[in-house]
Amino acid sequence: MTLERNIAKAFALDDMTWRRHANPWSVALRNTALPLLVLAIWSRLWLGWYALIPLAIAILWIWYNPRIFPEPTSFDHWASKAVFGERVWLNRDSVPVPAHHRKVPKVLSAVSGIGMLFVFWGILVFDPWPTLFGMALVYAGKLWFLDRMAWLWEDMRNNPAYSRLASLPDRE
Repeated sequence: MTLERNIAKAFALDDMTWRRHANPWSVALRNTALPLLVLAIWSRLWLGWYALIPLAIAILWIWYNPRIFPEPTSFDHWASKAVFGERVWLNRDSVPVPAHHRKVPKVLSAVSGIGMLFVFWGILVFDPWPTLFGMALVYAGKLWFLDRMAWLWEDMRNNPAYSRLASLPDRE
């Protein structure tokens, strides 16, 4: 089982949640998660143990974000394609992805992971520069990763394993 599938399982992402998360607003506002976490953890300097309150709010936002937005009326947005591509990527052990999609996402995830090490260090020692540098690496890796996921979705969307995922229900 892939790491990504374990994360999706921890967040209880079912088919409907993935479809709601494919709303471009959900994807765009998901980018607020890291700054909210950083500020919440950094607030321990000013709030002491009360920093657990903004930390809990940030974690709730991360969990609630894929659920709060309605399913989009169209899945033709870059953000929607990126979300469905992520779904394809996390299932790559059971439904193989094309060879040209196997290496770059792993490299980009590593870039984001290295960025998180800088973020962790920066918030541990209250130094804004490694924190900001790490956040820049995380976002560069993640957004490029999402772009690759949109491409992956375009290549895999006609696979029978995914045909139901992006089909819109009849709306009247």
